[in-house]
Amino acid sequence: MKNTLFKSSLLALAGLSTLSAEQLDIEKDELKLGFIKLTDCAPLVIAKEKGFFDEEGLSVEVIAQPNWKQLLDNVINGELDGAHMLSGQPLAATIGFGTKAHIVTAYTLDLNGNGITVSNAVWEQMQENDPKLAVDQPPHPITADSLVPVVEGKLSEGEKLQMGMVFPVSTHNYEIRYWLASAGIHPGMYTSQDIKGFTDAQVELSVTPPPQMPATLESGNISGYCVGEPWNQQAVSKGIGVPVTTNYDIWKNNPEKVFGVTKQWSEENPETHTAVVKALIRAGKWLDATDESGAFLNREEACRLLSKPNYVGADYDVLKNSMTGHFFFQRSDKREMPEFNVFFKDHASYPWYSDGIWFLTQMRRWGQITEAKPASWYHETAKSVYLPDVYKAAAKHLLEEGHITESDIPWDSDGYKTATSDFIDGISYDAKKPISYINSHKIGLKDPAELDNQ
Repeated sequence: MKNTLFKSSLLALAGLSTLSAEQLDIEKDELKLGFIKLTDCAPLVIAKEKGFFDEEGLSVEVIAQPNWKQLLDNVINGELDGAHMLSGQPLAATIGFGTKAHIVTAYTLDLNGNGITVSNAVWEQMQENDPKLAVDQPPHPITADSLVPVVEGKLSEGEKLQMGMVFPVSTHNYEIRYWLASAGIHPGMYTSQDIKGFTDAQVELSVTPPPQMPATLESGNISGYCVGEPWNQQAVSKGIGVPVTTNYDIWKNNPEKVFGVTKQWSEENPETHTAVVKALIRAGKWLDATDESGAFLNREEACRLLSKPNYVGADYDVLKNSMTGHFFFQRSDKREMPEFNVFFKDHASYPWYSDGIWFLTQMRRWGQITEAKPASWYHETAKSVYLPDVYKAAAKHLLEEGHITESDIPWDSDGYKTATSDFIDGISYDAKKPISYINSHKIGLKDPAELDNQ
């Protein structure tokens, strides 16, 4: 009884409801959920460790996977019931780029959370090319403009700068491409014959698993990378590289990971799917809980849980750097970044159609989608993958149970965020006009403008 009262007091202090969940009539009560060792797997870990899955009647194993391909394969073959996925994975699988399978998502795990890190040698060259960078705290955001002479120097020697990203349909791939292309650096095209995306590339981007990024940089096999945390902060901690920008500056409040399952699994286990989303929503809210001053209440505890070897397994202090509201670009450049990781606030976890359409536009821009498509195809594809009705069903139960408030959920939304120009190049993105957006970029494929009306 004393432990229960103590736990209730702590929950109340964190601004969370002390009510328990009303269990649904779930079809499957033992689940295996996969993840990659990144900070943004946090909602799965917290739902497990804080008992939110248990309160839904779910016995859940949260199991680390070696790479994104194996994770997806294990969801498709049934080894896993669902998983922490790259936002592009459900879309790419559904349209048949790479592995073909209909994957759906009813929950966005987080916003932001990535960075682009360059080696110390490349950073020194960037500073030489732009003296404004040669200070302890240079002005941000840092574009790739100062990288252009480095790239050109390599090309003149018959070489190409090598950089890493985590997967062909990862946010990281599209973000580093966006950052490079915004400065006029061509990151390469995918074609039916070139699945590596090296065609016309001035910088070659290769796949490296997230935990291996720092070691691959240190070995000299790559000169930079785009990855999620804690692997940018690890480079700072080890003194082997400098994070030059985050994806908050490339695209403010961009969707990073989702929780994915097969369409068949969702249809066969609708109540179970709803129960899982209920637990994840509660985990996201717990992660974003703050006191009256805006300080995070639970992030340090989350970092201690994530630092366990069966989860992310990185040092607590490294995890804490970004998760508690600040980010080290250099040891001399620590910046407040309270929105580096967003898990719940501002409707972050809602499955927006417009998020899915952005990823589809990037797949087309870089040639992963090989043929021009009408705007209607982008909308229909996003709606076949993103499941806001499942999210709202889960949220409705949580509202009735007192775990969330009415304003936490965009109940009446059509699934499209308003147009935004919060990108590093200032180009506006309107999901309702995907062809116009594709054509607005200097580098990349272009499609007939009239397709926006079809």
